[in-house]
Amino acid sequence: MIDFKQDLKKQVSFALAEDIGSGDITATLIPENTLAHATVITRESAILCGQDWFNESFLQVDPNIKIHWNMNDGTAINADDILCTLTGNARSLLTSERTALNFLQTLSATATRAHEYAQNIIDLDTRILDTRKTIPGLRLAQKYAVQCGGCSNHRIGLFDAILIKENHIIAAGSISNAIGIAKKTNSDKLIEVEVETLEQLSEAQAAGADRILLDNMNNEMLQKAVKLNNQQTELEASGGITLENIREIAETGVDYISIGALTKDILSIDLSLRLNFN
Repeated sequence: MIDFKQDLKKQVSFALAEDIGSGDITATLIPENTLAHATVITRESAILCGQDWFNESFLQVDPNIKIHWNMNDGTAINADDILCTLTGNARSLLTSERTALNFLQTLSATATRAHEYAQNIIDLDTRILDTRKTIPGLRLAQKYAVQCGGCSNHRIGLFDAILIKENHIIAAGSISNAIGIAKKTNSDKLIEVEVETLEQLSEAQAAGADRILLDNMNNEMLQKAVKLNNQQTELEASGGITLENIREIAETGVDYISIGALTKDILSIDLSLRLNFN
């Protein structure tokens, strides 16, 4: 099992340092011991994600801040829903606000994007995978958000699976050579090969690839690839996948569809924190 939150404290610490620097000089306008209550609302529908990053952003600044959530990660939220309430020092609340909301709006956006794709093929067996096209420094956080949205994870990084692409094939001399080297050096890892033609698919099958990525193939080619493969090897479609065409691609019979847009083509969810001094 992957611990998606293993980098959480470090990610939050870096984000807070980036924002606060030598100190929040605007917060000093408020008397030091002023207490306040706050509510966080969403201005649009989404899939909630990022609670622990949000909480950590406040607690690293002031461990005395109290946070109560009305819903959990993975929950569908609607415009004007109150997501959580906070109580604590007013300076601390305002100092932490932007960093906390940045995490919550970004991870909720990722989960929401994943959910949109997942819903399009929810009744089919094909699984949707993310890619390594993530925001630098937020790889694990976004991978977690993808799962909250109902999709699955591809490899986490360059260390946990092998994906042989065109340049690797050229350097190794052939698909067969590349797979052979991979089996000798990393036999315990998943070995996947990217192919562009049916001939390359056959070569990858014969060489013993665990999974074959069908790159930018049209639906007719995907159907031929699935038939030729005859359930020998896992097949993954990638390239040019949109919300409009994902269903017809899944209906070709591929096992997986990988989509970079899950993590890179996102629009932050519109959230707001309101402070009350009464």
